[in-house]
Amino acid sequence: MTVAVIKTKAEQQLAEQFGAMATRLPGTGWVAAARNTAFGAFAARGLPSRRVEEWKYTDLRTLMKEAYAPATAAPVDAAAIAAALGPDFSKLDCVRLVFVNGEFSEPLSTFDAGRGTTYHIDSLADVLASGGTDWMKPLLAAAAQNGGAIDALNAALMTGGVTMRIEEGAEVAKVIHLVFYSASKSAASTAVRNMISVGARAKATILESHVHACGEPIQASAVTEIHIKDGAAVTHVKRVAHGPGGQHLGKWNVELGRDAHYRGFQFTADTTLARNEISVTYAGEGSKLDLSGVFLGRGSDHIDTTLVVDHAVPGCESRELFAGVLDGRARGIFQGKIIVQPNAQKSDGKMMARALMLSPDTEFDSKPELEIFADDVVCGHGSTAAQLDEDQLFYCMSRGIPEDEARALLVESFIGEAIAKVEHGGVQQVLAETARTWLKAGAGHGNTARGKG
Repeated sequence: MTVAVIKTKAEQQLAEQFGAMATRLPGTGWVAAARNTAFGAFAARGLPSRRVEEWKYTDLRTLMKEAYAPATAAPVDAAAIAAALGPDFSKLDCVRLVFVNGEFSEPLSTFDAGRGTTYHIDSLADVLASGGTDWMKPLLAAAAQNGGAIDALNAALMTGGVTMRIEEGAEVAKVIHLVFYSASKSAASTAVRNMISVGARAKATILESHVHACGEPIQASAVTEIHIKDGAAVTHVKRVAHGPGGQHLGKWNVELGRDAHYRGFQFTADTTLARNEISVTYAGEGSKLDLSGVFLGRGSDHIDTTLVVDHAVPGCESRELFAGVLDGRARGIFQGKIIVQPNAQKSDGKMMARALMLSPDTEFDSKPELEIFADDVVCGHGSTAAQLDEDQLFYCMSRGIPEDEARALLVESFIGEAIAKVEHGGVQQVLAETARTWLKAGAGHGNTARGKG
């Protein structure tokens, strides 16, 4: 007997939206065919529920009540972008590419002399409209077949984003800051995709900011494909702050060549629902990975970090450290899996997730996993959840520090180790300041200050 699965309101709306806009989305020919395949794959699976193991803590069929209509073009000035980024991020000395509701804005963007020499940047919408490139074909095909719900839906609906190529041996002096800004007079959605290739022995720092104007809620879909060639070194930072009612479904797909070094960091706060997926595959021996992140939730925020690190070749190293602070009725999820393939001898992997729970009504679900099919490896994982140490709090207060300030200092110390992994001094500083701002916003309201829900 076949049981028909009833489509949710959101699934029906997504199907209607794709049907209405498919012919207007950037790209024809194979691009349009890839979109159709991707949406077909999504429609066959539907929004994931807790019956899907990777989504057991984030039942999207329940949490996503409806699918907002795609955002349309909106007039935005530099002051609005700066206000959404906040003073610390807006003052960062960088190359800045601004996307408004997924559409690239040349007037709001700033470049340096490196564009066209050490690095090449194009709007993804323009590249797709001109027929795309051959290297995109297998990536979009993989998104539909093996990428899961976020990847497939994004591949079908993407309207913008960036293609970036960093030249072999180049050292990009400034941070490349991709700013994805959403602004709409009503609840709306955006879908962006970034495709980045870093040449052999190149060095770069890439920052993604996903922010939006105060007002109506946003549903944001964001996928970044980044291929790091032999001997290259990349720092990659992502910040998500979509405000009350904001929903973010994001994914990184990372491939590392031989002797490559990738340092990734994700910072999520002020977002009602966030699911950040990270998929890393080693394609060459001797590579190093350092993944870290901080998630800050209060009220009824729901923040999910899910990652898979695939040691597919011998002699590679991976480190993962994620720290969260939860207050009110917030819920944090960490699902991390390290896979060591049969021929990946001499693999070295360590994973840790920890949460600081400031209210008795918070929840932290952690599921670290190891799948090891080789015998000459060094791997381990751990997870902790705790409240503030009252002895440490008493010590600070006995030195004349007010209670609210003492609590904030202890919380800042708790997440400091993860933030310190961002080696770029300027980016590390703005992340620390952003965390302090979040902590100050909760002080004096009975949650962070008193540990009550």
